[in-house]
Amino acid sequence: MSAEDLTLFEKKAEFVSWCIEEYAAQTAQKADEVAKMFFQHSVIDFLETHYDVLHTQGKQYLVGDITDYAREKGVQI
Repeated sequence: MSAEDLTLFEKKAEFVSWCIEEYAAQTAQKADEVAKMFFQHSVIDFLETHYDVLHTQGKQYLVGDITDYAREKGVQI
């Protein structure tokens, strides 16, 4: 299945999964801990809502943007 064959929901799910894995790698955390933090602090909602812009950005930008958003939500990073 190619990227063109995925529904928007599937593309967003794949993007969120990638963000969790990449954020975990960049911050030396376990992916399950990052996923829990993303869920508890609405980071997943943020990523899905702003998917159109965020999925075009590079890794460093995304990790920085996620970190900024999480801090605004009260996460101690």
